Amino acid sequence: MPLLDVSALEVTYQPRGSLFRRRQAFRAVRGVDLAVSEGETLGLVGESGSGKSTIGRAILRLVRPSAGTIDFDGIDVPAAGGSDLKRLHREVQVVFQDPYSSLNPSMLVGQALEEPLGFHLGLDDRQAGEAAEELLRQVGLPRDSGRRYPHEFSGGQRQRIAIARAIAARPRLVVCDEPVSALDVSTQGQIINLLQQLQADYGLAYLFIAHDLAVVRHISTRIAVLYAGRLMEVGPADRVYDEPAHPYTAALLTAIPVPDPVEQARRRRRRAELGARVATGEIPEPGCPFAPRCPHVMDVCWEVTPPLLEVDGGRLSACHLHTQTASVDLSIGSKPGAG
Repeated sequence: MPLLDVSALEVTYQPRGSLFRRRQAFRAVRGVDLAVSEGETLGLVGESGSGKSTIGRAILRLVRPSAGTIDFDGIDVPAAGGSDLKRLHREVQVVFQDPYSSLNPSMLVGQALEEPLGFHLGLDDRQAGEAAEELLRQVGLPRDSGRRYPHEFSGGQRQRIAIARAIAARPRLVVCDEPVSALDVSTQGQIINLLQQLQADYGLAYLFIAHDLAVVRHISTRIAVLYAGRLMEVGPADRVYDEPAHPYTAALLTAIPVPDPVEQARRRRRRAELGARVATGEIPEPGCPFAPRCPHVMDVCWEVTPPLLEVDGGRLSACHLHTQTASVDLSIGSKPGAG
């Protein structure tokens, strides 16, 4: 049984209307199924507005699902209370995109780490102080960093502090919501390596949310691709990256830079074509949400919502192309990152 099991998840936002006009509800997440096992990293990738952060927030109880279930090791997450809620707060932690806004600027770094150590693990002041210094060492910062304030650190260092705080309570699952998107490329690599080392040391499971498929591939065991609140593809990280089974996954791959200028120019043309296909109206329902932008769209795509079906290579794909007899090449040319 998976550590985290999300089934048929729906999240609908009810915007405030005005006296003279009622605004329509917005379905941010539409029937999503996800599972994360002990020690696994599931990468959740998609464009801005796809609903990926909303899924993370639902798991963290920051937004309330309108339908579906979220189960964490036998705990009904939305309904949890008492001892279950306390265990949930200890065993499920988060690393947000902006470490500066998630750290209290008026609190010393050491205090920010000692607080969860005392609350969740019951350590006294001396024990919490020593444990905080060890956490700082583990994330690659000097032990005396605890006597400084967050604004005294760089963005990458602040993210290391946020990671130290997340693992302070010895969680089993960490939701990483765009944890490297605000950092430069070299710092991104350092943070990814740190997360992988901590996973090896503590057996952590990650839900790694990002919009960059190349970053997600390096850290993930499996990748789930989200578009307009629906899952488009799920499968082993390398297989999804190298041989996309859904046109939207192939479109995401065109955004990854490659050293070959000819191939890069071709990808720019592909992105421009997809951009020109952006729908001005609402997402078709029933129907495939990607239909207004898909270069392979068929009549059935406007009429029937494609189910998430198993395709070759142990993947799932929600695309009517896989129910047709003719095969379609979704490759984008040379492998991303190839010379």
